Amino acid sequence: MNHELIRQYLRASFPQFEPGLIEVLAENATLKEFNEGDLLMNTGQYMRFTMLVVDGLVKLYREGEDGSEFFMYYIHPGSACALSMICSTKQQTSEIKASAVDKTTVLAVPTTLMDELMKTYKTWFYFVLETYRSRFEELLVVIDHISFKAMDERLELYLEKQNHDLNTRVLMLTHSQIANDLNSSREVISRLLKKMEQQKKVILHRSYIEYLK
Repeated sequence: MNHELIRQYLRASFPQFEPGLIEVLAENATLKEFNEGDLLMNTGQYMRFTMLVVDGLVKLYREGEDGSEFFMYYIHPGSACALSMICSTKQQTSEIKASAVDKTTVLAVPTTLMDELMKTYKTWFYFVLETYRSRFEELLVVIDHISFKAMDERLELYLEKQNHDLNTRVLMLTHSQIANDLNSSREVISRLLKKMEQQKKVILHRSYIEYLK
């Protein structure tokens, strides 16, 4: 295991971590690499580690009983999966799925370390609290969109978030993918996208959408 490489990733992605914490993580955690589309976490899976994203991008989504999918949020480098923390600590199975949006590297922290890290390192303690808080706020936004906004508003907010999170105006998304993420039908999404194109908010291409706002 390349401990020095792990140290470099930690210093770059988690500069708030104290030196002692970085050393413990470098000695005990494992780097895992995933290609685009690979699953990092699956529904029903037991989590034996907490994932810290150090490179790439991870997409979290909920899978329905009929196989439909609903987009929740992205995890960027310098962040962690709060649900993996909860599931690994309580030895519960995952109720969400996580996949790599592009080539992604994560640091897998064993569950057995969690109690020690929380008690010994303040930066880890505050990091975990901030992770829970930020993910809870993101889920509140998702709930608000579902409960209080029409589908055309949800679609515009979804594209705006994709533009922000992926840092590009060229969104490699099909109408079917968007429909899955928003738990809608392809026909509805296609109609609303066409309306947005007429309003000059997007340009629709065969395999991608150009976001203009």
